[in-house]
Amino acid sequence: MYRFLLTPRWWGINVFVLLAIPFCVFMGSWQLSRFEDRMADHDRATSQVATDAGDPARPLADLLPVDKETSGAQATATGRYGKQLLVPGRELDGKNGYYVLTLLRTDGGKALPVVRGWLPGTADTAKAPAAPSGQVTVTGALQASEQPGENGVSAQGGLPAGQTSAISAAYLVNLVSYDVYDAWVTLNTGDSGMKAVPAAAAPDTGLNLKAFQNLGYTGEWFVFAGFVVFMWFRLIRREVEFVRDAELGLLPEPEPGDQPASV
Repeated sequence: MYRFLLTPRWWGINVFVLLAIPFCVFMGSWQLSRFEDRMADHDRATSQVATDAGDPARPLADLLPVDKETSGAQATATGRYGKQLLVPGRELDGKNGYYVLTLLRTDGGKALPVVRGWLPGTADTAKAPAAPSGQVTVTGALQASEQPGENGVSAQGGLPAGQTSAISAAYLVNLVSYDVYDAWVTLNTGDSGMKAVPAAAAPDTGLNLKAFQNLGYTGEWFVFAGFVVFMWFRLIRREVEFVRDAELGLLPEPEPGDQPASV
């Protein structure tokens, strides 16, 4: 009854199945390993932020450009505060609020975005404390420019004057007349009674959309493998039923290899 499995057509089907199943399993396993790597990377980055908090601060110039090694490192810079902006829609401790962002004009002429703290409620310039005057030295955790639309950063446009949706040099250069560092600092201690904003892990190290895409692809490849097995058994079952019907005289006896398997 199963002699049809030795026909050329079924040899082709069997070879395809034998190749497709391990390929799907391999690809699913690879995607799963990518997800696990991202989880491990996230854990390392989170631990590094906590470790860096206790390290001595280094000059800003020694830590640029920001990468996975320097993100979260303690940085120090000296200058005078300039334009102040609010960053709405930022949560802290489960409450909605906004960051108070002030640009620090350094001696080199470029400005360093400094998050002086967080306040609850709706962004309001009247409630945001003014920045200290005169020359100041700031110390805080170095962070990479945010990417709008990623890691919870809003890509909203059309904000009121004095607000920005992302702490990004690409956004800020359109709001000020001087160059801006492609990085920012969050103060270790909130200024003027504001709450300090904790440092975040380096970009592309969290459990972000890419990580969950890897997990989703893992499931898809394993489903494909199961589907191949299911369809193989279904084709065999239909072929067996056809052969049985032919033996009972319900169908004309097919020549070997002539009857295509129906789905």
